[in-house]
Amino acid sequence: MSALVTENPTVAGQQQYGEVFPYIYVLNSDGVSLDETREWIREHRDRLVDEVGQHGAVLFRGFPIDGAEDFDAFIRAFELDSFTYEESLSNAVRINKTDLVFTANEAPPEVSIFLHHEMAQTPLFPSRLFFCCEIAAEKAGQTPLCRSDVLLKRLNEAAPGFVADCERLGVRYSNVMPAEDDPESGQGRSWRSTLSVGSKEEAEARLDELGYSYTWLDGDVLRATTPTLPAIRTLVDGRRVFFNQLIAAFRGWKDTRNDPGKAICFGDGSPIDTVGMQTAIDLADELSFDLAWQQGDVALVDNYLVMHGRRPFEGSRRVLVSLVADDGSRLAA
Repeated sequence: MSALVTENPTVAGQQQYGEVFPYIYVLNSDGVSLDETREWIREHRDRLVDEVGQHGAVLFRGFPIDGAEDFDAFIRAFELDSFTYEESLSNAVRINKTDLVFTANEAPPEVSIFLHHEMAQTPLFPSRLFFCCEIAAEKAGQTPLCRSDVLLKRLNEAAPGFVADCERLGVRYSNVMPAEDDPESGQGRSWRSTLSVGSKEEAEARLDELGYSYTWLDGDVLRATTPTLPAIRTLVDGRRVFFNQLIAAFRGWKDTRNDPGKAICFGDGSPIDTVGMQTAIDLADELSFDLAWQQGDVALVDNYLVMHGRRPFEGSRRVLVSLVADDGSRLAA
């Protein structure tokens, strides 16, 4: 695409689904400035965005990205509508670095964050995600990526009844939120931060607006349950995706307040099929590509098409993230 980069070199574990996953660009010139990088992005922006939608993820390696401010400038060159963390209903504790950039998760390093589509457990979610490795872990800490359309095809072959129930009934998620942020939990964001409110009355008004049911527990703790949300979606190009948070909730929504056994149910209130869930987990693990971060790496991920997570790690690790707003144009009517 340009003399500036080597296009799509192979890396260990890279997958082929008619298209390579993930697609990769490696900077092949020393001394390239961030301004030159931004100009290259602007010149090729439309193609880069199309490639994310086709392949599911694009990795940019070796580009001059050193910290949150550089990452912010890299993101802005794409001129995509942003979705700030304050606007989200995510239950993860994160720290803002710039207006558009925040830490991926503040959960302890020994905690696994299991595969999920970002914020698919809420009615509000981003269309794409930018990740940036500010500090690579001394050991492990990869970000697993899994093509959700491929997973759904395999799952429909292995557990068609489970897929049919997911599509017919949808799913509801329940989460217990503390009064103050709990950084020791992967889902420890307070209800005040999650809902962007300052009082119980404001929280209730926000939940009513979004169609949630809820109960107040001792200690100003809030248990909230979503309206029925789709577990399977169809994109405008005809691809069907296993778009949900079922694997993450089933495997990992556990802390002093939350029990994974109570986190999810079908839309009619019936329990999720645990055998079907285990099949989905096994297939997703088999299909995952582990992105082994190098400092300065940036990955642009299609949130509709690809699930992501986090492996436990040793040493320091800091991955930053920024969200792209969703306008609904990716979904079939």
